[in-house]
Amino acid sequence: MLRYLTAGESHGECLSAILEGMPAGVPIDKDEIDRQLRRRQGGYGRGGRMKIERDHIEITGGVRDGRSLGGPIGLLLRNRDYPNWRKVMSTGPLPAPVSPLTQPRPGHADLPGLLKYDQRDIRNILERSSARETAMRVAVGAVARQLLSQFGISVHSFVSAIGGVHMPVLDLPHRELVALARDSAVSCPHEQTSRRMMARIDEAEAAGDSVGGVFEVVIFNVAPGLGSHVHWDRKLDGRLARALMSIQAVKGVEVGQGFALADLPGSAAHDEIFYSREKGFYRRSNRAGGIEGGMSNGEEIILRAVMKPIPTLKQPLRSVDIVSKQVSLACRERADTCAVPAAAVIGEAVAAFEIALALQEKFGADSLGEMQDNYANYLERVRRC
Repeated sequence: MLRYLTAGESHGECLSAILEGMPAGVPIDKDEIDRQLRRRQGGYGRGGRMKIERDHIEITGGVRDGRSLGGPIGLLLRNRDYPNWRKVMSTGPLPAPVSPLTQPRPGHADLPGLLKYDQRDIRNILERSSARETAMRVAVGAVARQLLSQFGISVHSFVSAIGGVHMPVLDLPHRELVALARDSAVSCPHEQTSRRMMARIDEAEAAGDSVGGVFEVVIFNVAPGLGSHVHWDRKLDGRLARALMSIQAVKGVEVGQGFALADLPGSAAHDEIFYSREKGFYRRSNRAGGIEGGMSNGEEIILRAVMKPIPTLKQPLRSVDIVSKQVSLACRERADTCAVPAAAVIGEAVAAFEIALALQEKFGADSLGEMQDNYANYLERVRRC
């Protein structure tokens, strides 16, 4: 089955990943991985680090002649900023003493990590907990997308809120919403709202503050039956929610109409089922977000996530120095004013991996051709139901 591990620190020499379980024969396009990495680096409100990095993936194993071989795929991403941090982030003995960071940031992994791992320097925590790590998750997700594309499945996103500025409800299909979002610097499908979001980011930047927001991930053309109802850890909505919650600064996830369903009677909360010879079973609404009973139901999968404001501030909040125990201002690192558009791209990546994993569990095989045969046979059986 598909699984992966990432390694590396924010200002270390490189980030790396090993992706295991990809069937043999999947076309792997390095340029497409780089395109997804560029998308992650973009978006209005990003900080100085993105002006330094020019993320390009190196495939170090598992691919030959543009296709997966069936073995683990090695991925490497070099940090261009590392030469500026070599004396601080050397994996060997440091060439000179480095003053430790001792003022943890509220809302960050700093203090819990220090306590858990018995550290005395916040840098030993912040380097790995930094959202820089998500660059490798986007790369892994980009490989997973290339498997999904062989089955007509695609993953997209858009931003619906930033800093209290909310997009109005638009009576448009999701395919149109994600298409409109591509022309926005904040990935919002509504032009007027995009401008208001950018103005809100500018206000936060001027105040030395940060803003969060809401992004939505939409997955098209997922066959019914991915995931399972029989065990808690095989439910597709649970796995997708976990993946989105694992993204740094994400604090809430909804599937379909999510929390809004609490205010509706059952007669208005569920999606009535219809049938036609052309479509088979289908729904005219999608309040469930494409998942019922822990399984995909054939409709678009709709996910929504809340990203809190980034905790690294130009005007730091109060904290306590871990050595002196005196009141202090939190430490400062380079950071974004807003990274919600980037988080949307990361959300696509982690969702793509989970869908690819569920697809492989259902139709898994050692080669792409065998997997496609299994998929075609299943769809034919579903059509006969």
